[in-house]
Amino acid sequence: MTAVTGFDRRLITPLVAGAVLNPINTTILSVALVPIGASLGEPPSATAWLITSLYVATAIGQPVAGRLIDTYGPRRLFLPATALVGLAGVLGTIAPNLTVLIVARVLLGLGTCAGYPAAMRLLRDEADRTGEDSPGGVLTILAIATQTVAVIGPPLGGLLVDFGGWRSTLAINVPLALAAFLLGWRYFPRTRPAVAERKPLLDTSGLNRPLLITYGRALLAYLVSYSFVYGLTQWLEASRGLTAGQAGLVMLPMFGVGILVSALTGRSVAVRGKLLVSSFAQIAACVLLFALGPSSPLWMLLLVVVITGVPQGLNGLALQNSVYRQADPANVGAAAGLLRTFGYVGAIVSATVQGLVFGESADTGGLHELAALLVVASVLFLLVNVLDRSLKGVR
Repeated sequence: MTAVTGFDRRLITPLVAGAVLNPINTTILSVALVPIGASLGEPPSATAWLITSLYVATAIGQPVAGRLIDTYGPRRLFLPATALVGLAGVLGTIAPNLTVLIVARVLLGLGTCAGYPAAMRLLRDEADRTGEDSPGGVLTILAIATQTVAVIGPPLGGLLVDFGGWRSTLAINVPLALAAFLLGWRYFPRTRPAVAERKPLLDTSGLNRPLLITYGRALLAYLVSYSFVYGLTQWLEASRGLTAGQAGLVMLPMFGVGILVSALTGRSVAVRGKLLVSSFAQIAACVLLFALGPSSPLWMLLLVVVITGVPQGLNGLALQNSVYRQADPANVGAAAGLLRTFGYVGAIVSATVQGLVFGESADTGGLHELAALLVVASVLFLLVNVLDRSLKGVR
């Protein structure tokens, strides 16, 4: 009998490959919205559906995928889901109009549903197998990996748009999905379905008060985060006059700071401390949006994105660790899916608001209206973190 020697490090690459498919599609699109609108003759109020469509599909699909993964194992869901991502990439590349492009984004949302729940399920299974509470710090690796992809997204998207057109931001999904599929095929364990009793796909029996508060916290956090990723980026191109490549480079420090913050704080158990620091940083960044205008100097733009990088690094790690600790171990896949669902609800709210405040153009007045909502959301986020006593028990 083979001795237990610790977390199987061969799983890290495939689980990261699956988990990053969604964030790469988030950040790459952020710099492509304005070129897509110009190419297809659509205003920001219409291209906002490219954001909403993916997140509606993912918000619905994540908890279902998580439940199926808990029941049948990661491999059986991960492989067909990544194949769907590749198909969506092909469809988006050849899309003749906005409607077909929205369909492609829906398929991307459904295809990327399995990556994150599968990763969390594998981590919990490895923890059970090895007896390690948090296998080898892999939770931190997962958080940093998704942020690294977010770092690559805007400048990569800018380069793709500048040199290959906006369609190349969809085509990139084909090789990414192929790589994730092959890695999953090679390394994901073949497990037997754990079907002792058939549970509903959206089983809520494992929910508890701390988890529900964490989900509400995720909604507020991602509403603010995605408003910066999409809203600020559109304003940089439409009103500040930057190209897609330049806008991607300006946004780069936000994700770079996020990675640095995650790396420095990843092994700390102070979830509440992370969230409190994040709250104040979010409020500061949102208030600074009111100072931005068409002639704002580069240093002011960079100051805003650098400050935004602090919650970018702290929130994802704190929320992920909270769910890992608060969820029933048998249902961690479904719980992880619901975390993403609530985050995507925040993204949907953000996209809807951007469509309303920007209208025909992402102008400075619309940015300031968006900033007012974000200040309110950030203050609510602070109050939730201050008043939530259950955070003291999260380690």
